[in-house]
Order: sequence, then structure tokens, then C-alpha cells
Amino acid sequence: MMKKTQRVLRQLRDHESRNVTFSEADGSWPIVWERARGVHIWDAEGKKYLDLTAAFGVANAGHANPAVVRAGQRQMATLLHAMGDVHPHAQKALLARELSRLTFERWSGGKSAGKIIFNNSGFESVEAALKTARLATGRSGVIGFKGAYHGLGYGTLNLTHREHFRSAFRDQLGGFGHFATFPAHDADLPKLELELRSLFKKHPVGAILAEPVQARGGINIPPADFLPLLRRLCDEHDALLILDEIYTGFGRTGAWFACEHSCVMPDLICLGKALTGGFPLSACVGRSDLMDAAWPASTGEAIHTSTFLGHPVGCAMALSQIAEIRKLKLVEASARLGKKLLAQLGQLESKNWTLKARGIGLMAGIELRHRDGSSAGAGAMAIIKAMLHRGFILLPEGAHGNVIGFTPPLIITEAQLRAATYTLGERLA
Repeated sequence: MMKKTQRVLRQLRDHESRNVTFSEADGSWPIVWERARGVHIWDAEGKKYLDLTAAFGVANAGHANPAVVRAGQRQMATLLHAMGDVHPHAQKALLARELSRLTFERWSGGKSAGKIIFNNSGFESVEAALKTARLATGRSGVIGFKGAYHGLGYGTLNLTHREHFRSAFRDQLGGFGHFATFPAHDADLPKLELELRSLFKKHPVGAILAEPVQARGGINIPPADFLPLLRRLCDEHDALLILDEIYTGFGRTGAWFACEHSCVMPDLICLGKALTGGFPLSACVGRSDLMDAAWPASTGEAIHTSTFLGHPVGCAMALSQIAEIRKLKLVEASARLGKKLLAQLGQLESKNWTLKARGIGLMAGIELRHRDGSSAGAGAMAIIKAMLHRGFILLPEGAHGNVIGFTPPLIITEAQLRAATYTLGERLA
């Protein structure tokens, strides 16, 4: 009898776009997820895995967190769907208030508030921010960064840097995005400032869009003065600072939001992924004065909306997810465990490659390069597949796929991290 994994993959080969799910001919990739709980995944054949990805950084409070699941179930039984921008529901109002408190009210000591545009996927929250910048400044240009990933909608593709995603659609893009170099060291900042000033001079720039840490770009962590530089230049040029914290938000980097490490308050912050712990919901949060100046009052037909805007189930789960992150002190856990994880990764050695570990909170990676300095993408993928065989789920990051990323659920234990890095060390050696 055909195994369930084989049956599922065959059905996908037959009926899903062939560009989506990649399958190795030898059956080594992928596994088919059956269920998840806490930090563990079970595949269709019953094998148990330690998830070191949090499913793309979503399950910060753990997979199927009981409180979050209960909140979603209660909401499903009461109100499964509402009417986006027409007839609202209470959960949307409660979550909007909570996100205001968690961001601009907390950052400003109560002097400022936030206003929210709810969306479904993360890229939609970035596109809402781009629209806000255009309305607020009257300028279409946006500065992004090389290595950036902001999603694959036609708006965000203008600022997602990797050619793999952009090249086939370039002739349909608006061309309002302009790329600067993402800095790696303090010494890079003076050159970056000149680069940014040149872009402001050449183009009608209304905003800078940046990830405080580039996740899919390769766990790229900029110097501490990066965000302060962006804030200063935006203020100088009357432009908006948009921070994409879809991956870095809700404790991932050892702070509620990564911008807090630099004490920088953006004009707009984009949130998603761990916002709900597993339901499609995202949010663009902006300063209330900015949002009111940019967006006209509704006259009965919103100019930015969607059918599932502020979905009641997602809002209920988000409120519970935020409460769980607070209750379990997961922001503090991420900071504490992240230091231990980075130290463990820094001790790993390999005869085949040079290794470089980097991380902040529980967002870490180890970069593999050949001795001649070239990227070892194939080697990293071979290690990831070997780790999967041993029961650990990891993903490659970076344009060349040569960074093995660690973004586990924030409820992971030190012992579980140690087991993962020990096994990784065996594979690398």
C-alpha cells in the first residue's frame, strides 16, 4: 500500500502548480506534516521532529498553543466571518487597541497612539504602508535594501531585491523602488549615508522601507546605528520610515520588536507571522496623526480593503497570542536563549567549509562558505536534509541558500537547542 506521504505528494504533483512544492526524486524532501504541538511536528508516517523554524517564524508561542486554539475555537463557534470594512466586530476593535498600546503608545510613553490597517498576508501590510507613504508625502519613490524580502505582491516586488522573484515580472513592476546597500559593519555606515543621500537627490522619495534584521536575506544583522541613521535621514527629507517587522516582531529578536534594540520609533510598522500563531492576519500600524493625515475619512467605500479584513478568528487568536507571549515571558526567554544558541553555533567547526555564526535573540544562522570564499549553498542544503533525517527541521536562508537558519518557537528549551546544535555539529564535522 502506498505510504500517505507518497500519496499526498503525488496528488500535489497532479493538481498543484508545479512551481510550488519541490520534491526530491529520492524521497528525501519534503516531509508531509500531519500535526504539530509545542516545538514538535509529526509527519504523515508518525515520525516526530523538533521544529527549528517555527513554521517560518509563526509559532512563537508554540504550535497549537492551547490558549490560542481555544480562542480561535470560541470565535469560530460565535462569529466565523464578518464584513471587513462595513459591519465591524468587537474583536477587531480590541486588537486595534492592543496593537496601538503595544507599539506607539508604549514607545512614546503614552504621548502618541497607533492606528491600524488589517490585512491577511504579511506582504499586504507592507503594501498598505507603501500606500500610506504615497498618500502622506505625495512622493512615489521608496528606498529599499539589497537582500531585502518584503513579499511577492506586485507592490512589494518593487522592494524585494532577489532576482529569482523579480526577473520574470520586471516589465509589470512600477519601478518606484530604489535599492541601497544593507550594512554589515559600522564602517559601512558613512558610505551608506552617501548612497542614501544620492537616492534622495535623484528620485522623489517618500519613504525608506527596511527590515531591522534581514531574515530570508541570510540572517543579516546591521550595526546598531543603522536604524538611527535611517530615522535621521527620513526626518531630514520629510520622508517616512517603514519597518518590516513581519519576521522580527513579537519577541523573535529578544525584544517585542527589533527596532527597540536601537530605540528607534518608525512612522509605520508592518506585522504578521507570529501575530496570531497560525491564522492569516497581518497589520500595518502607523502613528495616528500620520494615518489620519494620509487616509481620508470613509464615506462608505474604503479605498483600501478586502473581504476578510480583520477576520474575527484571526483577531481573537492574536489577542490570545499576545497574552501568551506576555504570560510565558517569551520575549525575555528569546533574549536569554538566543545568547546561548549563538555561543553554541559559534563553537561549531567543519573540515569542509568555513563557518560564521550570527544571531540576535532566537533569530540566528550559521553561514557556510567554501575555502575559496564562495557560497556553499549545496553543502548547506545537504546538511539540512541530513538534519531532517535525524529529526530536526531547518531551512536555508540567503540568496545562495548557504545560511542555515534558526528561528524556533520561543518556548523551546535550552536542552532542545543543545541537542540540535550538537547534532548539527556532528553533520558539519
